[in-house]
Amino acid sequence: MSDREDPVIRELQPLRKLPDVAEVSVSTQASTIDWVGMEEMELPLLDLDPDKGPVQIPARVAAFVSLDQQNQRGIHMSRLYTLLRDRLASEALNFKFLRALVDDMIQSQQDLSQSARLELKFEKWRKRPALKSGEWGWRRYPFKVLLEKTPMGVRFEIGFEVLYSSTCPASAALARHDLVESLLKEFGPGKWSSSKITEWLDDSRTAVATPHAQRSRAEIRLNILDGALITDWSEFVDRAESAFGTPVQTAVRREDEQEFARLNGRNLLFCEDAARRILFAFKDDRRLRGFHVRVEHQESLHPHNAVASLSWPPTN
Repeated sequence: MSDREDPVIRELQPLRKLPDVAEVSVSTQASTIDWVGMEEMELPLLDLDPDKGPVQIPARVAAFVSLDQQNQRGIHMSRLYTLLRDRLASEALNFKFLRALVDDMIQSQQDLSQSARLELKFEKWRKRPALKSGEWGWRRYPFKVLLEKTPMGVRFEIGFEVLYSSTCPASAALARHDLVESLLKEFGPGKWSSSKITEWLDDSRTAVATPHAQRSRAEIRLNILDGALITDWSEFVDRAESAFGTPVQTAVRREDEQEFARLNGRNLLFCEDAARRILFAFKDDRRLRGFHVRVEHQESLHPHNAVASLSWPPTN
């Protein structure tokens, strides 16, 4: 029997500890590092759905800590991953939980770090009713959440996107002008009657100008006060869609499409108008430190987009 096979000899042999180079080695170029960590981690979150309660949803996660010990070669990166893996899938997503999670990220580094940063990218699904018919469908809303804690304080941001329809006011004015000109040309003085006008407008051969509209996108980023009470982050999506008046629809019938056309006619929007609507929808919310909005109207007239952005409080 060899020494290797002898159980007594094997037990007496010292076990070699696997090396941890990041922990035991010293950097030859001493310096602190602002942020070290991982991004694009694939992890599930536990989200609170207003209809279904807690549900797991897929997310992309980024996690960073500061490296404040100049001679330390690296951070304990695997500890960050296992912490996030276990906690994000088991505790419902809210500010209080995320605040505690960031504190635990700092503690996991054993005095190497004073700061931590957590970014979550995920999608919320909402059931949306049609405008008139009772039909319904699903809408997908991208969210990006940031929580950052440093010795200077806590920063909490919620970012999201909404899609809406924007009808160009200039195009609408030109279309109305063309309609009036066409009516005058067709009927002339003294030839007006409601039945003739209705018949003329209903004729598919009547060439009446229509205003151009486009699918438009708003990217909104809210800076939340530390400790603010927010029970459902989807409330911000609802507020933005109400401000525009013309959010994109899901399943529709003819009466829904007609109502959508009417709403577009009543909510004519330059990109500047759209940005201002978000400003006045959010600026009085006392839970916010501030916010930034960027709107993009994907022109049907041009190959380029019309874009406007603003911050509150103003930055210039």
